Amino acid sequence: MAIDTAPPPTRTGPRAQGRPGSGAGRAARWVRRAPLLPALIFTIVVTQLPFLATLVISTLRWNSLDPDNRGFAGVDNYVAVFSDPALRDSVVTTVVLTAVVVIVSLVLGLGLALLLDQKFRGRGAVRTMLIAPFLVVPVAAALLWKHALYNPDYGLLNGALNWLGNLLGFQAPQPEWISDMPLTAVIISLVWQWTPFMMLILLAGLQSRPMDVVEAASIDGAGAFQVFRYLTFPHLRQYLELGGLLGSIYVVQNFDAVFTITSGGLGTANLPYQIYQTFYQAHDYGQASAAGVVVVVGSIIIATFALRTVSSLFKNEGAR
Repeated sequence: MAIDTAPPPTRTGPRAQGRPGSGAGRAARWVRRAPLLPALIFTIVVTQLPFLATLVISTLRWNSLDPDNRGFAGVDNYVAVFSDPALRDSVVTTVVLTAVVVIVSLVLGLGLALLLDQKFRGRGAVRTMLIAPFLVVPVAAALLWKHALYNPDYGLLNGALNWLGNLLGFQAPQPEWISDMPLTAVIISLVWQWTPFMMLILLAGLQSRPMDVVEAASIDGAGAFQVFRYLTFPHLRQYLELGGLLGSIYVVQNFDAVFTITSGGLGTANLPYQIYQTFYQAHDYGQASAAGVVVVVGSIIIATFALRTVSSLFKNEGAR
């Protein structure tokens, strides 16, 4: 019996040409990725190169008011960031400002999302009006609160108190809102602007609920509070985490409200404003760059948790 010793045929079809290790497969991948290269190069030039320059400057002893004393400082600037009392106070102010704004915005956003999840006449108009504060330019929003609302002479808040006092027959107080409660004034303006953002995220979560489970619970006798506690709130947990993390990323870097409303005075200077003062007033470029790197690292840590939350959210949605 004859034995066939011929070599096995080689594959020359499309599958062989498109294998991951083949030259054709690599070329096909580059062809797919080539349209993204200009955007990638632009992003690297605009974001990563300035950050790399900031990282280098943060290791230098560089103050324009003392040009002769310039050189390599190592980690001295970072030590100064964490040992300077003004910077430490600004870190505490940043944490308090971010935590209060995010938590209050989440609570108010949840209430508004529950309201908009109901069907009623004019819901589209109400939703548009509630979203409007988030669309206002941050500087314009801060100017609106500082002059149109907080001003003690012609502001809306004192005008409303005066009108109420005349209506009820008593002398209404006319407080100096920014002077009497500066940090609260900044917090209220930021809560007004960020509540619509939280509302949109939570409203998306409410509208993705499995309504058959909610209807079954209602048929079994569960009340509205029980449905919210045992079904709606657990379902919204990841949306609450996402809103909190994304809000923290943006609020921790807020500069407009502090600069416009209080100019960083009266104990309202957060870390971004302190960086501004260190750079433009003290002209200490090394220390300001070190503080900026600290803010970026903190934002990256928060953003990492946010991306993980988004990823798990998409996985759960895809598994349904």
